[in-house]
Amino acid sequence: MPTSIQIGVISDTHGRLHPSIPYLFRDVAYILHAGDIGNANIIHALEQIAPVYAVTGNVDWGTRLEEEFPRTLSLSIGGVDIYMTHIGGQPRTWFYGLPLPHPRVVIFGHTHEPLLEEHQGILFLNPGTAGQPRYGGGLSVARLTIEKGQPSAEIIVLDEGGMVDAL
Repeated sequence: MPTSIQIGVISDTHGRLHPSIPYLFRDVAYILHAGDIGNANIIHALEQIAPVYAVTGNVDWGTRLEEEFPRTLSLSIGGVDIYMTHIGGQPRTWFYGLPLPHPRVVIFGHTHEPLLEEHQGILFLNPGTAGQPRYGGGLSVARLTIEKGQPSAEIIVLDEGGMVDAL
């Protein structure tokens, strides 16, 4: 039995998949996509690596993707409750609007800027954008580790070369 569960966390692909994702997520048990998928082929490609849980983002709303994926998702992995949505907020203010009982991990996207912060016992994680940098930022994803019921995470910066559109 593994001592830790590795989870790939990705957001804001906007129909583009960075070529290093299969390598970076090669040993994960699950992939969580926090919205702005942009194209169903992104999910199909990620499913070739590991099972995928995804929510839609504002780019996906009103499209066929919204018929397949919810806007919010609550799940438990390794005894850790996770809440995922696309549009989040700053942990100090958003904390009060989270569902009760509070999850241990909150994953979101939308800003295209990575965030990793613990507040009031909740790990807030925005992996940044894996598909479309803006505001001078770069590309990134994250890895969430659950070990003995405790979550930790890291942001992984991607180079901007080699981007491919979803087929």
